[in-house]
Amino acid sequence: MVKVVLRKNEERRIKQGHLWVFSNEIAKVEGGISNGELVQVFDSKNNFIGSGFYNGNSLIAVRIISNEELVDLEKVFRVRLNAAFEFRNRIYPERKSFRMVFSESDFLPGLIIDKYNDTFVLQVYSAGMEKNIELITRILREDFSAKDIFAKGEEYFRKLEGLPEENKIYLGEMNEEIISDGKVKYKINFATGHKTGFYFDQCDNREFFGKFCKNKSVLDCFCNSGGFGLHAAYNKAKEIVFVDSSSEEIKNTQENFSLNGFDCKTEFILSDVFDYLEKCNSDKKTFDVINLDPPAFAKNKKTLATAIKGYEKLNRLAINLLKDDGLLFTSSCSHHLKEEMFLDAINTAAIKAGKKIQLFYFNNSSLDHPSLPAMEETVYLKFAAVRIPTK
Repeated sequence: MVKVVLRKNEERRIKQGHLWVFSNEIAKVEGGISNGELVQVFDSKNNFIGSGFYNGNSLIAVRIISNEELVDLEKVFRVRLNAAFEFRNRIYPERKSFRMVFSESDFLPGLIIDKYNDTFVLQVYSAGMEKNIELITRILREDFSAKDIFAKGEEYFRKLEGLPEENKIYLGEMNEEIISDGKVKYKINFATGHKTGFYFDQCDNREFFGKFCKNKSVLDCFCNSGGFGLHAAYNKAKEIVFVDSSSEEIKNTQENFSLNGFDCKTEFILSDVFDYLEKCNSDKKTFDVINLDPPAFAKNKKTLATAIKGYEKLNRLAINLLKDDGLLFTSSCSHHLKEEMFLDAINTAAIKAGKKIQLFYFNNSSLDHPSLPAMEETVYLKFAAVRIPTK
């Protein structure tokens, strides 16, 4: 096996549990190597550190998969896939759909698997996982009775890894599925849905949100397939307004609302959310509960300052629409926007709106999205719940 030797002191982060070796941390590579192959990583004093997948096309040159010398890669994949599955069954025993594998957090770096009943949708962002995709899909067939397996990757991340920007079917077809998050049912269209088809990372937060919506007027912004608003309906909200700029998602939300047999008063608004909030401010319209779940405003560090201004404006507009004792639930999925920055943006928004706020809940992703303490990169979602106290 090819040997990768690190520069002096570059092993410290790896020994603490981080799973990435960056290209500028490598002193030398001994032997010929092709992308996706296993390598052994050593520190500058020739002490073995771990085994990982190499990719010379990526800034992440090695993704560590084990702190041991690997002999049986199939056994590693099988054990870890089954362990990840069993953990999800423990935390969501009533569900058949969830994020089954969360990449580095499940010690399968560069591999995401979302399970929709017997359909498995993959995101592959590692040359090593791409090279072993036949082994992975075989285990999904043999151990999990998969009926459909296909990959849907974000072009941006595959491009960073030097991987072909393509979706691929490995088994069955790209059909529709009807899934349940334990409370609410959703129709998933894999051909048109974002990413793997559904955002499992907000499932726990949607359930929490719903508990505060009984007999309330609710605004669900960036509603996507309707998750937050649908949980409001499940919990007997008085009225719900769903807003999204995508006609496809508004259609999906309407279908999901009907699928669940909900019957509360609703509006489905096709609009830019900022424009809609501005109009509501002009019209003096108010709500009891508002949810904000925007796409990532900060794609990289260069756009962070602009993103913060965007979060401030968005939350200010929403806070202005809340009644006394109203509740704002607000999220950011921008990895580069840290928790402290996000909370500061919300607080600044409240000050500009002339309102006081109480933070009464904060969370990250759902339980099927664990994180590694040694890898801040495995934490990205921030979910805050604040109250506007009565004057």
